[in-house]
Amino acid sequence: MLESLVDLDQQFTLWRYRHVAMVERMIGSRIGTGGSSGVKYLSATLAKRFFPELWNLRSKLGSGTYGVGSDK
Repeated sequence: MLESLVDLDQQFTLWRYRHVAMVERMIGSRIGTGGSSGVKYLSATLAKRFFPELWNLRSKLGSGTYGVGSDK
């Protein structure tokens, strides 16, 4: 289930990236809908995660600190 949540998060990040590219293609660097800064604002959302704790946990699990067969 946790892997499915990470997949969902990743798929939404890919959607955001494609959306940013489409908006940049359509309106360039002009002001976006609702008065936002357009592409600049959308680009800032690319770093956001729905489940940052799961991504952090994956980093810890892959570090060898909590790995299978670890003596720690």
